[in-house]
Amino acid sequence: MKKISQFLLGLLSIAGVAVALPAAANEGAALDRAPVNVRDVESLQRGAQTFANYCLSCHGAQAMRYNRLTDLGLSEQQIKDNLMFASDKVGEVMKVSMQSKDAKTWLGAPPPDLSLIARSRGADWLYTYMRSFYRDSSRPTGWNNAVFDKVGMPHVLWQLQGDLELQTGEAKGGAVVRSWEVAESGKHEEHRLVLTRAGDLTRLVDGKANTLDYDRKVGDLVNYLVWMGEPSQVLRERIGYGVLLFLVFLLLPLVYFLKQEYWKEVH
Repeated sequence: MKKISQFLLGLLSIAGVAVALPAAANEGAALDRAPVNVRDVESLQRGAQTFANYCLSCHGAQAMRYNRLTDLGLSEQQIKDNLMFASDKVGEVMKVSMQSKDAKTWLGAPPPDLSLIARSRGADWLYTYMRSFYRDSSRPTGWNNAVFDKVGMPHVLWQLQGDLELQTGEAKGGAVVRSWEVAESGKHEEHRLVLTRAGDLTRLVDGKANTLDYDRKVGDLVNYLVWMGEPSQVLRERIGYGVLLFLVFLLLPLVYFLKQEYWKEVH
């Protein structure tokens, strides 16, 4: 009995460490919940448009073909006219427009492929990351990120979001977009992202920031990235529900009648 108790305590300790690790990893900037709904076809279409216009110039998606976008209700002609800028055939993969040698010269390394980025990073991380760029003159691109410190990627959506500034310590004014506490040397210091100049999808009204339109656009992009990581997930779930219904409505009555047959001589 004592050994069983020790074993259970060990499992609880491991579970506690597993829960504590993500919390510690995200202490710098808490992650916001991404509005993911892979059944929202209109959101996925908007996200695909944002991905093609802003991401495919540097990042590729080698595991995704353009013609798979027909699953989102788009015709091949619509895909060719609105989403294909680096390919000629709708059956080709989403390759990057930028050449690898140019990417290495300009950015130091080729940007990563985004086919499975939502599965590796997580939707919440991507959603918070794309909303946490701020101006930083010490960085080669002029941008840094509160989620990914010293990031090499510039803020490709800056015209839509506007300019954000990272403030620490005492409040210095401005329209606060996000805030969080960081523990340093046993002290908790407040960090804030402040909108200093509004973009095309953000507004500054009476010292307050309205970022709903920009957040919605980023949410659509993240929604598409989640769908792109597993385009067949909706179909797979439908098949799973069909199998469950088959088991409920066919096998359960069969098992019941078999039980009646086997036990009829016992009663």
